[in-house]
Amino acid sequence: MTDQERSLFDAPPIAEQERMVEAILFAATEPVTVADLKRRMPHGCDPAEALAYLRRRYEGRGVRLVRVGDAWAFRTAPDLGHLMQKEVVEQRKLSRAAIETLAIIAYHQPVTRAEIEEIRGVAVSRGTIDQLLEMEWIRFGRRRMTPGRPVTFVVTETFLDHFGLESARDLPGLKDLRAAGLLDNRPLPGSMQRPEDEEEDLSGQTELFED
Repeated sequence: MTDQERSLFDAPPIAEQERMVEAILFAATEPVTVADLKRRMPHGCDPAEALAYLRRRYEGRGVRLVRVGDAWAFRTAPDLGHLMQKEVVEQRKLSRAAIETLAIIAYHQPVTRAEIEEIRGVAVSRGTIDQLLEMEWIRFGRRRMTPGRPVTFVVTETFLDHFGLESARDLPGLKDLRAAGLLDNRPLPGSMQRPEDEEEDLSGQTELFED
């Protein structure tokens, strides 16, 4: 094989690969996976290595390269988020039922509707599930290989992105939530609770799941 022929199969220099990844992520409207980057880039490229270089390059800058689930995206540095706020903000508070359902899915995924109801101790209305699906904070997971093959629910990358999490493993623990003032000492989902509390807003606990 001649040098000219060999050069056709050589991967571009890592600096050039880094520029390619930067361009793709900058133009993307959704987080991009390493596999998708590899499909778009020339043969022989190593997008994972390019991402590592690019992530270090953006440390301390106004935007950061962050992982969202199995994908990557540029996001505003957390300490500069206040600059992006609009003067008029529309806030939607989830009901107590929606907050508890979302929390159970996040911490117990993949989980079926029956398992959610068992943990909460009350039935889950279809409207609650539909609202979380519409917000794209949860999605359908794989069906269980049990009688009836019930569908499971898992949180989405939109959910992770909204709360600045790389994966569900980064969810705060119970002590962390209480220390931050996001939970009080009320009984947790699955303990005894009054049916009339089903649709109450969680006063003082909605901040974690407000839009």
